[in-house]
Amino acid sequence: MKKIYHLGSCSTCQRILKELEPLDGVILQEIKTEPMSELQLDEMAALAGSYESLFSRRAMLFRQRGLHEKQLNEDDYKALILDHYTFLKRPVVIVDNQIFIGNSKKVVVAAKDALHP
Repeated sequence: MKKIYHLGSCSTCQRILKELEPLDGVILQEIKTEPMSELQLDEMAALAGSYESLFSRRAMLFRQRGLHEKQLNEDDYKALILDHYTFLKRPVVIVDNQIFIGNSKKVVVAAKDALHP
């Protein structure tokens, strides 16, 4: 399975999607209009090794909710990501049993190599 979870209004996600083209056979899920299910998030966490690795501390709500002052655990990360899409570190690219999380250049290059071997 090849799937990309992204945010359509995010210019970084848009740029990365263009960089990853062609996207033939890739399922695109826009997480604002088609929210992730708990099962989808569980599958991502299983590939990533934790919910924390999927969590974005850059989300504006992170500071607004005072989360930077709290000790969060795996259950907290899962609940927060399910509660609001902005807490997912984006984009998330899944290629078979590999997962690529975020927008660092290294991650994007690895995702592109996996999508286009």
